[in-house]
Amino acid sequence: MAAVFVINLARSKDRLQQTHDRLAAVSLPFERIDAVDGALLSEQEISQHYDINLNKKNYHYPLQPGQIGCYLSHRKAWQTIVDRQLEYAIVLEDDFYIDASIHHAINNIEKLSQPWQLIKLAAYQNRPRPIAYSQALNHQQRLVIHSKLMTGCCATAISYSGAKQLLEATTRFGRPVDCDLQHSWETGVFGYSLMPYPILQDEEIKSDIKARSSQKRAEKAFFKRKIQQLSAMLANSKATKEFIKKTQNSHI
Repeated sequence: MAAVFVINLARSKDRLQQTHDRLAAVSLPFERIDAVDGALLSEQEISQHYDINLNKKNYHYPLQPGQIGCYLSHRKAWQTIVDRQLEYAIVLEDDFYIDASIHHAINNIEKLSQPWQLIKLAAYQNRPRPIAYSQALNHQQRLVIHSKLMTGCCATAISYSGAKQLLEATTRFGRPVDCDLQHSWETGVFGYSLMPYPILQDEEIKSDIKARSSQKRAEKAFFKRKIQQLSAMLANSKATKEFIKKTQNSHI
């Protein structure tokens, strides 16, 4: 059985109970990962990993404490995978719906013929995105490569090698965690999605991990953002083509 980790703030007891109920309904045990509350971090704790210079170089507004706490919470989950030398684990944020197809998804993941590092099991706000590659799996599920990796970290399967590489690549960070995951040409970790998604983000729930902040978000720098998006688009297009080619060769 796959290890399932749920990132949850200590103060979010209602969320934890809801998580328990929803996972129990599909007979899936889980372990809680104590989320990092960014609003409670000292400047010294923040600066251990959050790099202001990287942020200014690579992103269009300063990260808020909640976003930093969210990133550190996911790094905590990745570290758990590495420390326990798990083949892989499913990492969830505590704002999701899940159905019984998760068991088909787990079965398909464990039978994949090609090596993998990261598989999205949900999409941010359940948004669609163009698919560049699709591989048929059992139970009418598909392993796909999107033209650009889906945003959001509601539900992700991460392998040992993926977790280890992500930890090494994100010792210092300046972007939100889901944005960094999209920059596969920088992290060295390439991601699939498993569809139809067995997990949906509960859009009625506001993220506790990201939302709590003592600061008001700065206005996004329009032109800086557009330049960054153009540069990322070109790099992503090249990286995606290479990832598809590698996947096709390993699947033969």
